[in-house]
Amino acid sequence: MLQVGKRHHCEQCGTEVLVTKGSDGELSCCGETMDVMQPKNTASAD
Repeated sequence: MLQVGKRHHCEQCGTEVLVTKGSDGELSCCGETMDVMQPKNTASAD
């Protein structure tokens, strides 16, 4: 399932995709399913 705001990454070519419309499908690139990227941790501004 594709969720709005999630980024997906292709391990082979490095393409990144941001989902702007959710659906029940999946993304593929270079013949393989794209992986969901995890958010990066940033330092807090305390």
